[in-house]
Amino acid sequence: MHPALAPARLRSRLRPLTLVAAIVALLGTSLVIQTTQASATSKAQAGGSSAAVVRVAEFLADCPFSHRLPDDPIIFPGMPGASHMHSFFGSTTTNANTTLASLQNSPSNCNPRTDLSSYWVPTLYNGNTPVEPTITTFYYLGEGVRSDIVARTQALPLGLRIVAGNAKATTPNDPTSNARWSCLHAGHVPPSKDFVTCPAGTMMESYLDFPQCWDGRNLDSADHKSHMAYPVNQACPASHPVPVPKLRQVLRYPVNGNPANFRLASGRGYTMHGDFFNAWPVAEMERRVRDCIRPVIKCGADGTPS
Repeated sequence: MHPALAPARLRSRLRPLTLVAAIVALLGTSLVIQTTQASATSKAQAGGSSAAVVRVAEFLADCPFSHRLPDDPIIFPGMPGASHMHSFFGSTTTNANTTLASLQNSPSNCNPRTDLSSYWVPTLYNGNTPVEPTITTFYYLGEGVRSDIVARTQALPLGLRIVAGNAKATTPNDPTSNARWSCLHAGHVPPSKDFVTCPAGTMMESYLDFPQCWDGRNLDSADHKSHMAYPVNQACPASHPVPVPKLRQVLRYPVNGNPANFRLASGRGYTMHGDFFNAWPVAEMERRVRDCIRPVIKCGADGTPS
């Protein structure tokens, strides 16, 4: 073979191999890029999901003030005007004749609007002027019991009625008076069962926890309390074996300063109480318990991680 022809022939033979190698390299690079991108996307999604999840068993409803009436469809059903004045939240039609059916067919001012429940408390007065809360949030929580009990929390049954606190308390030492008053953005003011003096520029707030252990049978009881119980030693008592979400009522009133002229329609601050008539659609309540309470995930008003 002529020496001058050898490199040309060799180059001719190498060209197909070089082309194949280039194609393989290109495919390999593309595969690596796709794999890397998929891995990065997967990690980003996992990281985003992890970052979005706050490990607090909670969902909520924001339900502003709707109206005032001297009615109470739990304590005095069918008896208009028989009660002290109440401030109502949620359902916009609640009155003495309210029933589950009427709630299910009435509008709600809650966020989410799917919450058709009614919530009410004794009206707060400053002197003789009624004062309504400007921030009203109803939290549904998985707390106060062991983690294994949180994991088997059941949905609040449709039509359940609960009264918490004691409208007839005569002293702040009454153990059934479990509401507490504090000041928004003024943590240095100790909470109290009676009204507190809040600094200028702050708001007085009321917290009330409802019982979270149900007897599993009754939607109400003669005293409107016996079908429910509070946990004992982080567990539901044998008489009330069904754990349900704890309803926490948080009301923030646009008042501060000397509370001497403050009063509730029921009396002193330690008579604060709350009534709850559950009209959440069954599927919505069950979804929130399944997706927020049991897995211990903080959810917003829409029932998804907030």
